[in-house]
Amino acid sequence: MTGYLGIDVGSVSTNIVFMNEEEQVLESLYLRTQGQPIKTLQKGLKTLVRSLPVSTVIKGVGTTGSARHLSAVMVGADVVKNEITAHAVAATQQVPGVQTVLEIGGQDSKIIILRDGVVSDFAMNTVCAAGTGSFLDQQASRLGITIEEFGPQSLKTKTPVRIAGRCAVFAESDMIHKQQMGFELPDILAGLCEALVRNYLNNVGKGKEILGPAVFQGGVAANIGMRKAFEKELGLEVNIPEHYNVMGALGSALLAKEAVTKGNKTLFKGFSVAEMDFNSGSFECSGCPNLCEVIEISEEGTIIARWGDRCGKWSNALASEQVQIS
Repeated sequence: MTGYLGIDVGSVSTNIVFMNEEEQVLESLYLRTQGQPIKTLQKGLKTLVRSLPVSTVIKGVGTTGSARHLSAVMVGADVVKNEITAHAVAATQQVPGVQTVLEIGGQDSKIIILRDGVVSDFAMNTVCAAGTGSFLDQQASRLGITIEEFGPQSLKTKTPVRIAGRCAVFAESDMIHKQQMGFELPDILAGLCEALVRNYLNNVGKGKEILGPAVFQGGVAANIGMRKAFEKELGLEVNIPEHYNVMGALGSALLAKEAVTKGNKTLFKGFSVAEMDFNSGSFECSGCPNLCEVIEISEEGTIIARWGDRCGKWSNALASEQVQIS
């Protein structure tokens, strides 16, 4: 069996997808990064290789996410792309003709506007906690329910409570006030979903032309209450793709396939990288007033990559670096 790997390493989750030649996802992993991207990626590769037939051949690898450069030099990636590109490519494959991608993850959220299959606009929010999945996790814990119960419980609402959602602190304070007033749990949960959607549309989606077909992806798409809140606010049907929580990794796999079909031989080092000793570090370059923080990655004690220097003094010194970062 032959196929392609897509790797998406972010601050909250590390996602890995194995896709066959027909672009079908045969294996997917969703792991918590927990501040250890190297160890988590290696753990994921170990898990994946146990699930694949021994004769499996990896023809191409793509990486994305906030740690895309790190994961690229670790595994030997053929293509390294930003999250906007990866998510857009996956959404287009899953829902042909998609014009709007609504994405909410654990720590950030983004919106991607596509027209005729091309990204025409996008925006990201990495500042306000009230616009992310971690906010819902925290509130579910406060209310004594699991995040898995959140969505189904919110659908039992009769009259959603309006909760201030512009700020995580104000939202929590307002929610506590509504509890003290005696509102039912489903009404508060539905109100929280609607508050999160308003926050998203007023910040990330501000000024954007949101048209259907619309796709909702990211870990928060598992919450059916959020889907209903989006549909109510937008007046559109919102599609949740089958692989909603690993779309970045799927997009990377699709991009890897495109890269190697142009005749390029894969740079993938093999699953043995899961057993190698990798270390990351940084230092401040004092060569000029910029004082760049240079990131340094070593494999088995040998430095294999550096980045972060504006002039290229340190990164260019590693002539053996083969990954084209974009």
